[in-house]
Amino acid sequence: MSELIIEPIEKYGLNISHEKKALFSRIGVVGAGKEGRTIISLTASAGMDVVFMDESQERIDIVFEELNRVMDQKISKWGLTQSEKKVIMNRITPTLSYDDFTGCDLVIECTRYSESGRRSTPVRKNIFKILDEILEPDAIIATNGPTVIISELAADLVHKERCVSLYFPVSHPDARILEIVKGMYTSEEVYLLTTMLNESCQMLLERVSSMQSIEETFTIIYGQRYGVFRMADIIGIERIVTIMEAMFNDFGETHYKPNPLLWKLYRSNQLGVRTSKGFYIYDENGNVISENKSLFN
Repeated sequence: MSELIIEPIEKYGLNISHEKKALFSRIGVVGAGKEGRTIISLTASAGMDVVFMDESQERIDIVFEELNRVMDQKISKWGLTQSEKKVIMNRITPTLSYDDFTGCDLVIECTRYSESGRRSTPVRKNIFKILDEILEPDAIIATNGPTVIISELAADLVHKERCVSLYFPVSHPDARILEIVKGMYTSEEVYLLTTMLNESCQMLLERVSSMQSIEETFTIIYGQRYGVFRMADIIGIERIVTIMEAMFNDFGETHYKPNPLLWKLYRSNQLGVRTSKGFYIYDENGNVISENKSLFN
């Protein structure tokens, strides 16, 4: 009897794919607060597998409830189908262990902000250290933040060059804006709203232009869904002021120092959508009612 010949049949298929493996196929997210959930949803919707970690099973259950709610909104308002939702949700895997990030191409630290708009640097450094130990040397470690703190977070790591800061100023997928900040160790292979907002605030103070005109100019020129003041309200005035102060202290450049309008909002607890008042006044659903005229009183 002749020897049985075993030959793979994939090359005879009608839909042979010659595409190379995607640069990112498996993403990790540490922390699933509002920003973390947005990243999870966006990456899973883009066809990538996502592993996310939170502090307890109770928190994980809450995250899945929120992700399901967001997907159901897309079904009712944006034409997503139930089958597509199922496929997207099946790409998302929760974990309570860092070991499950093994094999990820990119892991993003997304620890939650405190009420003051700050995040714990020691906690974030510890997360980076653990990830540096368990990930492959060519996997990227990122923090979801817009300042040069990435250099501090990477300082004690073995593979410092793999670290970068990724920041999503607006969480809506149509915003199409992502800020990438290199640290002093970041390699070329791994390789800002604040000054624009400051300039826009100064234009308002000097009555050079109206808020509406500035917003329209920003959306038309940069193709963004929101104007610069609306973006600031969505991000949160407390976070923007904290970020700008950190950048001013790090670089000493006056264009990073928060404008008096921003300080006025910050000190009066008019922090944007979250408090229903910032550059705009909002209803209970976060919809704009009007401009905040009290800014100029």
